[in-house]
Amino acid sequence: MTVEFGTPTLIERYTLPEMGDLWTDHYKFKTWLQVEIAVCEAQAELGYIPAEAVEEIKAKAKFDVARILEIEAQVRHDVIAFLTNVNEYVGDAGRYIHLGMTSSDVLDTALALQMVASLDVIMTHVEALIQAIRYQAQQHRNTVMIGRSHGIHAEPITFGFKLAGWLAEMLRHRDRLCQLRKSIAVGQISGAVGTYANIDPRIEALTCQNLGLEPDAASTQVISRDRHADYMNCLALLGASIERFAVEIRNLQKTDVLEVEEFFSKGQKGSSAMPHKRNPIRSERLTGMARLLRGYATAALENVALWHERDISHSSVERVALPDACILTHFMLVETTDLIKHLLVYPENMARNMNVYGGVVFSQRVMLALVQKGLSREDAYAIVQSCAHQAWNREDGNFRQLLSEDDRVTKTLSTTELDECFDPQVHLKNLDQVYQRLGI
Repeated sequence: MTVEFGTPTLIERYTLPEMGDLWTDHYKFKTWLQVEIAVCEAQAELGYIPAEAVEEIKAKAKFDVARILEIEAQVRHDVIAFLTNVNEYVGDAGRYIHLGMTSSDVLDTALALQMVASLDVIMTHVEALIQAIRYQAQQHRNTVMIGRSHGIHAEPITFGFKLAGWLAEMLRHRDRLCQLRKSIAVGQISGAVGTYANIDPRIEALTCQNLGLEPDAASTQVISRDRHADYMNCLALLGASIERFAVEIRNLQKTDVLEVEEFFSKGQKGSSAMPHKRNPIRSERLTGMARLLRGYATAALENVALWHERDISHSSVERVALPDACILTHFMLVETTDLIKHLLVYPENMARNMNVYGGVVFSQRVMLALVQKGLSREDAYAIVQSCAHQAWNREDGNFRQLLSEDDRVTKTLSTTELDECFDPQVHLKNLDQVYQRLGI
């Protein structure tokens, strides 16, 4: 996917047709039919059913969503309703469909196809987000800002370095999703309790091969839900990273910080009451959506413990959680990519914030310089802390000036040596190693 850095559009931000299409009733039934036909083809290849019957099934098989729902309202069984409707089109050859199978052979194998297709969409957008972060990290490689710990000014970093951390995190997600794709691309055609009592295991192998799946090593009547929980937890973890980025943007957009800001389009309004407001609404939206993903991950973990070889307590959860989680993840990736591509960055404000109170953030460099000149660490710490705390939170506080007025400092460090302690480049001299590791 090519990332272009232009003006964001409503279409780019909010339309999600590719993911939404994967979770419609029509797409679901299409995958069911795909599985049933693949099984018929395997049956014919092994000589269990006539090849002509398979050709007839492939030529005639189709379905009507409204008709399936009409039948289901009566029989109260979705797979039976589906098969009944398909056989209305196929006729006599339909007796070879679903031979020796149980409903979950269709449901779980088809669900794997849906989950793989959804993951492919997600991975495409993960790659787009990686490119967007990489681009901004390159642009701001030398944009100096203050690093913070506990929300308090710590020592200088660059905005590019901050983004490098985000990039590394997204690269780990890409690796996880690649592994996840392998573990979820699993099907089963093993019968009522997974023993192949009424179907040849070779049919499962052929069917899965033709569908691009691997046979489950040991299915029961279902594919064990630890795989699905893994899927949902990976999406939730991806959402948690997006939330971390969003929370950082929200914090940096605070009025008294204002080092970065969400793109604010022409005609956009931030408040019905206060015309001046420019709120980080997209970052806040992403934060809320991450909470939903974590909730769905918890529900998926609850689905792992089914009764015996199977119950259907997982089914109702997955009908809601899987589509929602995939669509949410897709939306969050599209939204985050656009947000980062068009992020407003204010280097002047970063410089202002870093030098507040006369550069107290350079306290460690001053302390180390004093130690190198022969003072004990405890004495050097006390001197520097005293000057820093005098400057802290005072409108006229100036750490650099207070140091130059302290005899204990001036008799130890020359003006040049003290000036060198306030050079932010000292803190950045080794960052190239990080950038090189990430290819920035």
